[in-house]
Amino acid sequence: MLHTDRRGILVLAAVMPFAASSLPALAQAASGTAAGDWDLSDIYPDWAAWDAARKGVLDALPRLAAYKGHLGDGAEAMAKAMVDMSDVTKTAVRVYVYSSLSADADVRVAENQERRGQSADMFTALSEATSWTSPEILALGKDRVEGFIAENATLKTRFAFGLRDTLRGAEHTLDTAGEAIMASAGAPLAGPSDVRGQLVASDIPRPTVTLSDGTEMRLDDQGYTLARGTANRDDRKKVFAEFWDSYAAFSNSLGAAYASKIKGDVFRAKTRNYPNTLAFALDGPNIPEGVYRTLVDETNKGLPQLHRYFDLRRRILGLPDIGYYDIYPPLVSLGRKFNLDEMRTITLQALAPLGPEYVGLLTEATTKKWMDPRPRPGKTSGAYMNGSIYDVHPYLLLNLGEDYDGLSTYAHEWGHAIHTLLSKKQNPYETYSYATFIAEIASTVNEVFLSRYMMERAKTKEEKLFYLGQQLENARGTFYRQTMFAEFELKAHELAENGEGLSGRKFAEVYMDLLRRYHGPNMILPDNVAHEWSYISHFFRGTPYYVFQYATSISAGTWFAKSILDGGKAEREAFISVLKAGGSDYPVEILRKKAGLDMTKPDVYRGFVATMSDTMDQIEALL
Repeated sequence: MLHTDRRGILVLAAVMPFAASSLPALAQAASGTAAGDWDLSDIYPDWAAWDAARKGVLDALPRLAAYKGHLGDGAEAMAKAMVDMSDVTKTAVRVYVYSSLSADADVRVAENQERRGQSADMFTALSEATSWTSPEILALGKDRVEGFIAENATLKTRFAFGLRDTLRGAEHTLDTAGEAIMASAGAPLAGPSDVRGQLVASDIPRPTVTLSDGTEMRLDDQGYTLARGTANRDDRKKVFAEFWDSYAAFSNSLGAAYASKIKGDVFRAKTRNYPNTLAFALDGPNIPEGVYRTLVDETNKGLPQLHRYFDLRRRILGLPDIGYYDIYPPLVSLGRKFNLDEMRTITLQALAPLGPEYVGLLTEATTKKWMDPRPRPGKTSGAYMNGSIYDVHPYLLLNLGEDYDGLSTYAHEWGHAIHTLLSKKQNPYETYSYATFIAEIASTVNEVFLSRYMMERAKTKEEKLFYLGQQLENARGTFYRQTMFAEFELKAHELAENGEGLSGRKFAEVYMDLLRRYHGPNMILPDNVAHEWSYISHFFRGTPYYVFQYATSISAGTWFAKSILDGGKAEREAFISVLKAGGSDYPVEILRKKAGLDMTKPDVYRGFVATMSDTMDQIEALL
């Protein structure tokens, strides 16, 4: 999505699909008649219209560049320039999203990958044509800019936050020539992600294994996510051995790609006068570094609860010991399947505490052809919501199985979509795009409500154990696991910042050390799982230090859900007001002002760990 930022009054925050889910894709088709198979003609009717729009953006660039030197001509002149740049950027986003969604629908179609590349090049050219804006705004000075804002209604209602954010970042903004160079660097800096994406999608030979029931399973990323939770332990060991060996075989290439990505991050941080990459990454959304540090500290203090969970899992599964390959099977088998219609109905009912406005939007949106729900050969893995086109509805790419994971993913991604709709309704284009820090709260709170809804309606002890187990898995996968990723990312960048050598072998060593600490002394860790770091696509994409926000979000989402269930209308409206705020303020400030939640303090993280402990108490009471 697009947001205002100090590095340019309009910056493409993520040309990748927005709000990518941490939940894995499931290689199993979902059935049902609920709306699915997205209709991209709502963006452009065909590729000819797309190409005309792309060329229109490129044709507009000389006009945008001609505004250089004229922002100080007066409030009206500044407003005219800002509106024109914003409108062209809005079209550019539309062009990119159409090509990106088409490319993800089938990664085997080379023409669509090339079109996405054309869109990225278009954005680089747009950034170059407008890279002078921040230096020029800074040259005007705070007093003149504030005077223009006070004088002109358009500047006040649409651009004030972005202008002030640019002023805030004076020490990190380069001169006009420097900004032009940084804009030109955008496309090559995206190279490591492109390399990794092609390796994983098409070039790494994927093994095929025969499971104990005779089923043959091709272990690409989707096949792995399905097979890793199989009930037969020998099958799981085989799946883990073959799958992670396939990544280990490309450790040098993947390590080179990630090392290049990290060096690009260091280059950007140094060039913009930040002391390190963490400060660079957090400063855009103005997230205090204390949030990151406090999360890591409190998560480490809570590791005994994670180790307790692993031992509880071992006991329930009846295992003599616990290995990394034993993490994914459910504690008990549910056996229940959910088609798309059922997913929609259950999600609507589970989210009833969020009130009529939220549920009304969700009810209508889920009847539309806004999502591509089912896995198929060639389709990109994972799940995401892309709400980057302001004048068009969100799109959801999903790979749903018919199990509870599929249901949970459905609720998660629709949480992003409704957040987008609420923000668009409340904000102009320039401030509707919310920070990731809040985006993941909108989705994880849906998961919390869904889990509690299913638990309340469980009729047997086995059902209760299943849903309680899912709550623990959410805690493990979204709180502890994502914080472990955050520690890995920080350590990997610190190696580069300290001038140490980077390689796939070094990354594997760092990752294995973290696996041992997080999973405790009793967890069996096969050597090849050290290469799991290269499986995490977030490490290779965009601005670093993305994944910690999943952990902060599930903490905040649990806090919001509890406050709404324990409270009432006021607590619900506080949450909805956070979603409606969009990008009108910095995310930590939105949470503090709208809901009284301070993410810099340890309370919210300690509360989450306490909730996990309570869940285990409930399970042990049922055993």
